[in-house]
Amino acid sequence: MRSHPYWPLFDLRLRTADLELRYATEEDLIALAGAAAAGVHEPDFMPFANAWTRKLSPELERGVLQWHWNTRACWKPDNWFLELVVVHRGEVVGSQSLRAEHFAQVRSVGTGSWLTQAWQGRGLGKHMRAAVLHLAFAGLGAQEATTEAFEGNAASLGVTKSLGYQPNGTLRKHLTDEPAEHPQWRIEHLFRMTRHQWEHSAARHYPVTVEGLEPCLPLFGVKD
Repeated sequence: MRSHPYWPLFDLRLRTADLELRYATEEDLIALAGAAAAGVHEPDFMPFANAWTRKLSPELERGVLQWHWNTRACWKPDNWFLELVVVHRGEVVGSQSLRAEHFAQVRSVGTGSWLTQAWQGRGLGKHMRAAVLHLAFAGLGAQEATTEAFEGNAASLGVTKSLGYQPNGTLRKHLTDEPAEHPQWRIEHLFRMTRHQWEHSAARHYPVTVEGLEPCLPLFGVKD
């Protein structure tokens, strides 16, 4: 019998040479909230459309918990948002997401992520993204993956370009919850990777193992 017969996502594991990505336990979420409070970016640049990192403690930490709880409560096979905690050397250091709407029909996913500042600049972002791309294409049968990053977010843009995504246009994006003295909009760069591109991309150079996926497939809208 599975460890979590009613919510098998708790048994899902993605592993690379340096990282484990897993569906968070309550203990993991407490650790993740603490990692976010320790700092995710420099104070003079906002990498997120929703400026959640500008909240003060303990509102910031509560927001992290509520966001993850909400993705679980709202999960549907045709509209899901997978949030995985990123674990490095036994420490929760960030979050990596994979999301889709009507996945069974369109086979398209999007990604998002963040790392605590203490672990940035060490190549972990590439491992995180390579792991969920493997889950999407090899595990779920996706046909394309998209991602985005604001102009000036050199780290995120660098990961995206290095893994083999192709530019897919730009948007003027409104920023929410920013103080009046901060910019209220920014240029967002869009990227896309097809299944064929992934199969020949640098992302495939990162060996990834996936555990516990088969029982989760109906939750992703994927039939056996």
